[in-house]
Amino acid sequence: MKIQICHQISLIDEQQWNALVQDNNPFLRYEFLAALEKHDCVGEKFGWLPRHIAIYQDDELVGAMPLYEKHNSYGEFVFDQSWAEAWQQHGLRYFPKLVSSIPYTPALGQRLLIKTENLADLLYPLLMKTLQELTLHRQASGFHILFPQTAELEWLKKQGLFIRHDCQFHWHNKRYSHFNDFLAQLSSRKRKNIIKERQAVANAGVTLKRLNGYQASEQDWRKMAHFYERTFTEKWGTATLNYEFFKTVAEKLPEQVVLVLAQQNNTCIAGALMFCSDTHLYGRFWGCDKTIKGLHFEACYYQGIEYCIENNLAIFEPGAQGEHKVSRGFIPTLTRSAHYLMENPFEQSIIKFVEYEKTNVFNYIDHINQHLPYK
Repeated sequence: MKIQICHQISLIDEQQWNALVQDNNPFLRYEFLAALEKHDCVGEKFGWLPRHIAIYQDDELVGAMPLYEKHNSYGEFVFDQSWAEAWQQHGLRYFPKLVSSIPYTPALGQRLLIKTENLADLLYPLLMKTLQELTLHRQASGFHILFPQTAELEWLKKQGLFIRHDCQFHWHNKRYSHFNDFLAQLSSRKRKNIIKERQAVANAGVTLKRLNGYQASEQDWRKMAHFYERTFTEKWGTATLNYEFFKTVAEKLPEQVVLVLAQQNNTCIAGALMFCSDTHLYGRFWGCDKTIKGLHFEACYYQGIEYCIENNLAIFEPGAQGEHKVSRGFIPTLTRSAHYLMENPFEQSIIKFVEYEKTNVFNYIDHINQHLPYK
């Protein structure tokens, strides 16, 4: 086995990397990660420094991990600011830290990439050992594996890592053949509310179109980049992506891009960007120049649900947080992450914290499940 730490993904063969990606996950594909690096969406400016792990056997890539050296906690969606403050107050360095995740993307997916499942017993420990050695070499406080697949998480749990719990809201396709089939499964009040929201958008003279990477024009991507930047400027802080990134991903992964654009009076007023794998749709970005009642729900949720039904996708992950999604058919879904800390003077406190957090998340999910909109 030969192990490399790659400060840019271009040091790894594109086809060999993609051969490790399951379900054609767009965020794990080489093209997506390379576009982030090429167009300065990650790097020193934003505190995401690539440190991807590549494991070779006879010059063939058999294992890998998307990995970044982080100098902040921005764009992770697993919040550890209180940990960082505790380290700082006790004269310890919390940054840098190592994070295995997709930048700015709270989507479930592989983090321990392997060629075949029968290599797991060999490569999982090797990836873990490499992570520990790199953490020591970089003088990092620890490493964090965010939103891994269930099987990976269970293995990491057995290694003694701290496991944190959270909740997202996902939509499940029950082999619907039409949007009305989905509506028919809802209670009368919730069904009428969705119909009313969609009708309000239509009554406002708004029309929507869904475009893939082949169909969307340069002007369409400039509008989406504008909407994205405006949303972050007004609500979320730092806009890390840009027009060049969006355009490159659309060119490289044209069949996995779903761009929803809304028009009123021949003017594009809003946009939502989604990505799809072979089985999942992922909602990611939204923005608008004009606020119209119900338009956000139409562009970000109902268009996505329709797309899943039309293309036989099983699950729609619309992003993190958002209790308002429940009344629109999305159900609470447990998400987890694994954390390893090199020097940890707060071990007992963190053990109590993650257990308390776990209990609260389970109680929250139980509570939400009692108020689902389905019959």
